[in-house]
Amino acid sequence: MAEIAVEANETPAQFPHIRTAVLGAGKMGGILLQAFLKQNLFAPGQIHATVAHEERALALSTQWGVDVSTNNLEAARQSDLILIGVKPFQVPDLIAEIKPALTPDKTLVSFAASVKTRAIEEAAGLDIAVIRAMPNTPSALGAGVAGLCRGRFVSDPQMVLAQRIFETVGRAVIVDEKHMDAVTGLSASGPAYLYIIIEALAEAGVKVGLPRDIATQLAAQTAYGSAKMVLETGYHPALLKDAVTTPAGCTIDGILELEEGGLRVTLIKAVMRATERARQLAAG
Repeated sequence: MAEIAVEANETPAQFPHIRTAVLGAGKMGGILLQAFLKQNLFAPGQIHATVAHEERALALSTQWGVDVSTNNLEAARQSDLILIGVKPFQVPDLIAEIKPALTPDKTLVSFAASVKTRAIEEAAGLDIAVIRAMPNTPSALGAGVAGLCRGRFVSDPQMVLAQRIFETVGRAVIVDEKHMDAVTGLSASGPAYLYIIIEALAEAGVKVGLPRDIATQLAAQTAYGSAKMVLETGYHPALLKDAVTTPAGCTIDGILELEEGGLRVTLIKAVMRATERARQLAAG
């Protein structure tokens, strides 16, 4: 994953009074932490992060200019906002470890896939705000999207803060928790589907005579531009598709092949299958 450049920032932080811990500053945790610094959401002195190994902690502390250690309990004790970035199977042990530092005034934000808010609330053993997030890998380039849902004890200001956190790496949408598995099947797994589509388009370009590097660039930029059109115009994708499709032109012949090949149904079924798998994982 690409690392977000972090530069010193002399302007006041956007949330100067919120002390923040990133417990498990691995891929997504590290991406978020660097985005916080780059966009000046929190000052370096407000952030505490943890990793599994001392050597890694020292290297990241030097690189990021923030406190990085292996002590989850101490990081949680010093923080108001606690981000949980460990693997799903590690969440119960992590909550048990930091439980002495938890109070009803703190906020937990978990982006451990398929771990429900109620499970974290019950593990914490108190009425604490728990927000569940499902980001995706394009967050590494600030082009991600995350689905967020609230636990039973989350206030509106806490939800606004969580949304702002994930907007540092793209966009964020708020859904009911019952829809989080669908978010996983669509946007968390979705980049893999789109990479296959881009790869296939590039292969098609090679088939009709384009050099591979040119074909890949054309396919990827076309996918990027098309997504940007949907997001920035607000038009329905069908309307944008129709604008490209002239009568008796090339595009309608291509669309006919896509429909005969079942691309639309295949993509729908892919999301359905991934969503069902997410439900199975959430159920344990």
